[in-house]
Amino acid sequence: MAYIDYYKVLGVSKAATQDEIKKAYRKLARKHHPDLNKEDPNAKAKFQEINEANEVLSDPEKRKKYDEYGENWKHADQFEEQKRQRQQAGYGGGGFGGFGGFGGGGAEGFGGFGGGGEGFSDFFEQMFGGRGGARGGSRGGGGFRGQDLDAELHLSLRDAAETHKRLINVNGKQVRITIPAGVANEQKIKLKGYGGEGVNGGPKGDLYITFIIENDPVFKRVGDDLYVDADLDLYTAILGGEQEIETLNGKVKLKVKPETQNATKVRLKGKGFPVYKKDGQFGALIVTYNVKIPTNLTERQKELFREIQSMNQ
Repeated sequence: MAYIDYYKVLGVSKAATQDEIKKAYRKLARKHHPDLNKEDPNAKAKFQEINEANEVLSDPEKRKKYDEYGENWKHADQFEEQKRQRQQAGYGGGGFGGFGGFGGGGAEGFGGFGGGGEGFSDFFEQMFGGRGGARGGSRGGGGFRGQDLDAELHLSLRDAAETHKRLINVNGKQVRITIPAGVANEQKIKLKGYGGEGVNGGPKGDLYITFIIENDPVFKRVGDDLYVDADLDLYTAILGGEQEIETLNGKVKLKVKPETQNATKVRLKGKGFPVYKKDGQFGALIVTYNVKIPTNLTERQKELFREIQSMNQ
């Protein structure tokens, strides 16, 4: 497998902060999402590469291992354990010194054993359960867990408000998942065993899905509450009446009190967003009235307003 520089994939430097990595990932993920690049046959592979790079670099512990061991970062703990065992057995403190070269992907990284071919073979026998690097055997029980994967799933606000099933593609396989109502933006769930294949009979990794809730043209969500603006004509604001308000479940009519001021807020309990994994519980809907000043008045209407104005002087 060719060595992939995850920093180059995301277009960041090795000194990049976590915020810089996060911003770069989101920008590239949206740009190369397969749903937005259906005419590009390489979009899916590029998207997976971006996700893989983010999965490593966004995790400080994984990033540290990657910086030291390159594409072999998944086996860093085994390398360190083998190093410790060989040091205790008297092979010397520098027995694994060559592994510093893994970051560049070069085979010369194995050159630090200091003893010759036997040390090289012993290492692979313990790592992969067979002599000379054979990965198919079971001697030594050296299987490694597969790589965890990250993916984004974009939902509209209204989709996120309803429990529903969604068919997603994971490594070429169709997987049906149930999305509970009330999921939050950037909330992450784990699908156990849907990550990368294990090595030498090891278990599969896990798939982590991050939900991205798109902005809605009508409602703004804050926690489990929803906010909506409603235009109120001047006459209803002054005299009172009824106003039709849109909710996630259709329209309702509210009674408007006389002399309602501009920017007045009305709280509708239980008309907001469903609470995650709490059936029957909802946040509130907060309605903000925007009083609209009438335009294109007739002379008679203007005259009436002048009369009202004079009465208040």
